[in-house]
Amino acid sequence: MTFCLGIKTKHGIVGLSDTRITSGSETTTSKKVFVVNKNKHSFFIMTSGLRSVRDKAITYFNEVIEQQDDNFNKLYKTVNELGNQIKRVAKEDKDSLEESGLHFNLHSIIGGQLEDDSEPKLYLLYPQGNWIEIKKGTPFVIIGNTGFGNPVLRRSLSYDETLDFAIKSAFLAFDATRISANDVDFPIDTVVMENDGFYIKEQRFEQNELIHISDFWNNRLRKAISELPAEVLNKAFLKNEAQIDDY
Repeated sequence: MTFCLGIKTKHGIVGLSDTRITSGSETTTSKKVFVVNKNKHSFFIMTSGLRSVRDKAITYFNEVIEQQDDNFNKLYKTVNELGNQIKRVAKEDKDSLEESGLHFNLHSIIGGQLEDDSEPKLYLLYPQGNWIEIKKGTPFVIIGNTGFGNPVLRRSLSYDETLDFAIKSAFLAFDATRISANDVDFPIDTVVMENDGFYIKEQRFEQNELIHISDFWNNRLRKAISELPAEVLNKAFLKNEAQIDDY
């Protein structure tokens, strides 16, 4: 399992992924973000699924990028090409993987801005090669372990937020997942692109750099629970005199 998140706001896009790789009882660290930065031509790819499928699809895709990248002037064309390479890998490996009890389940988040895009774009690409664009209505997408980070983002995030607010929300969504699932962990990689910046800013963070944020959030949550205006809930501790005791 993994945790990869993409957020789109009116100011640009933010991405965050963990780096934990689990194979049986063994865990390792590996980068899950693929970045291309060229003149007015920048995008990132984050993936969730079988590592072997991911590596093969990205290798095939990278060959296409080396030969034909200048032909892609809008990000959706790049997404289509990655989908083509995933379908190519499916033709080669899907049957044998499923015979071995493994699912062909590569999901991808692609974000960036190419020269003819009016603004940074964000897409979710499915294993079948089809995709959806992430827009204003629900301005984020998670792949991998989705259940624990979703409530944080749905409560806090809107399309109008700043990129600073978005990356804070992204970290809290990751942190909620990390403390609830043993297959998601530090270090984390972040990517940020501002509107018309045409450049992906990429950083890696270790746990010791961010643990104070986790501690701050935990303490604030506990304090908020204590200060909830929830006097009405005290009725839960009162005996209901009208209740008939059948025993």
